[in-house]
Amino acid sequence: MTATEQAPAVVPSRRERREQRRQSGGARALGAVAGVLMIAAAVWVQSHHMTDNEFSDALVYTGGKGEAVDARRFSLRLESLTTAKAIQSSTTTVETDELFLILTVKAKSAVKPYHLGQPVLETADGKKFDATDRVPSTVTLQQKWVQPDIWTSGRYFFEVPASALPGATVTFGLPASFIVESYQPSVEIDLGLDEEAAKKLAAAPQNVYSTDKK
Repeated sequence: MTATEQAPAVVPSRRERREQRRQSGGARALGAVAGVLMIAAAVWVQSHHMTDNEFSDALVYTGGKGEAVDARRFSLRLESLTTAKAIQSSTTTVETDELFLILTVKAKSAVKPYHLGQPVLETADGKKFDATDRVPSTVTLQQKWVQPDIWTSGRYFFEVPASALPGATVTFGLPASFIVESYQPSVEIDLGLDEEAAKKLAAAPQNVYSTDKK
């Protein structure tokens, strides 16, 4: 063979070509699996570095007294608010040295029935009050089914000092669940109480508020 002649190309056998394809396919499969594992790891790291509050943050829809606030899964409207020194139900009468704040609200769902959770009142300076457990939950909206397209009326009761009223808001949402769900909807209602309106409301509470009232 002269210097200008080229050696004949070596053509791989059919068996060798199959082996090459098998190895190439295996490498691609391993690469795909590695990519999936990297994505899963990133999601795991992100979720485990989120705080409980960040993971379960609600989508908050805001409004004021008398406004129908649509939170997609349910809508809610604050009808009225009043105060009392005692709450009378069919089984008991409870009194307070502070104030009972009574909220009358209406709610409806969008697609399926829901029970709403207990609301939370937040003061202008960030203090939070749960709805009182001294009033039977059976007389609250929490015990009623909120149905699609039908406004259901009910009440919630808070026991608070008069100082909690100015600038207060109340947040309503779905009940807590064993299944953690991100971004549950909630409705935040501004009670519309400035200093003057709050003083007026706190200065004239009913002596006894009956839950039998319509």
